[in-house]
Order: sequence, then structure tokens, then C-alpha cells
Amino acid sequence: MRYIRPVTPSSAEWSTRHSVQAVARRTAALVNALSDEEPTPGVIAELLREHGEVGSVDLSPSDVAEMRAAAVLLREVFAAAHVDAAASLLNRLLRQSLGTVRLTSHGGLTPWHPHLDSDDDAPWGEWFLASSCMALMVLIWDHQRPPGGLCASPSCRNVYLTQGSGLPRRYCSRRCATRERVASHRRSRAAR
Repeated sequence: MRYIRPVTPSSAEWSTRHSVQAVARRTAALVNALSDEEPTPGVIAELLREHGEVGSVDLSPSDVAEMRAAAVLLREVFAAAHVDAAASLLNRLLRQSLGTVRLTSHGGLTPWHPHLDSDDDAPWGEWFLASSCMALMVLIWDHQRPPGGLCASPSCRNVYLTQGSGLPRRYCSRRCATRERVASHRRSRAAR
């Protein structure tokens, strides 16, 4: 049991840490971090801890390489322009690389919850891909739209989650949106 400490079934902290939204946020953060040129095991381990992993998070360079390969596949789901494309990509990932859905309580240390990886001690790359696919699948099911997108800023490669209703997002953050708006304004003023 590499990341879960004992909790009671009524623990609000466990539910928050393992909610679909929390796993989806972790997925986006990891896809972004793993897209860097050379993410170190320490950087990825710290990110996992920031997103709820507890205990020691011992990652090897090989673990990070497997997680990077999973991130490349997951980035395609975020890049899908339409819900049908996102669902098709997720279906392909589910068919090709994941185990069957199973319930686990990590030896009685947690409330029962679903997993798609092969074992509670599955390799980090398999666990990352499986948990991410499950979260993104539920988001598509729940909202009937792609779970996120790619930042429209040419200087940014980040993915983001689509949250709430309203106008579709184009940027991963207010920072990127503001930077692009200012750049557009400067270009239009220079053209005058």
C-alpha cells in the first residue's frame, strides 16, 4: 500500500482526496509536469504529495519515464475538440492498456473504491494511466463534453480541466489569458 494511510469510511478527507475532481486535477497537473523536458523523480513525487499522496513516494527515473508515456496518451484526451473524440480516445486507452475494474480497500485501510490498475502495488505508470482514465471517463459521462483542453497560448503547452458551465475555456489560467490579451492589444496598437 504505497500511498494510503488508514482512514475510517466516514472520513471526509479521504473522500475529498479521492474524488473524481481531485483525481482529474491531479491528472492535469501531472500531464503538465511530465511534459517538461526532464522532470525529476523528486519533482513528480512532490507533485503527487501536493495532490494527496501520503507516506513515502519513491519514484525512480524508470517510473517517471512510464508516467511520461502515460501523460502523452492522456494529453490526446485533453486535446480532443469534441466529446466523441475524447470518448473514443479513452475507450482505446481502456481497451489497450488497463485491467478490469475492481474494488479495493487496500487491505482494509481505506473505504472500498474502484481501481482499473492490475494490483494495489501496480507500477506508477500503470496506476497513473488507470486512475486518470477513470476520472476523465466519469467527467465525460457526467458532463457530456470533453474533460478539458489545451491552452490556446502559443507559449504554453499546459492542459486544463473544463469546469462548470458558461463559455468554453481557451486558456489554462488567467495568467495565460491576460498575457495573450495584452499581446493582442499591443499588436493592434502597433499596426495603427
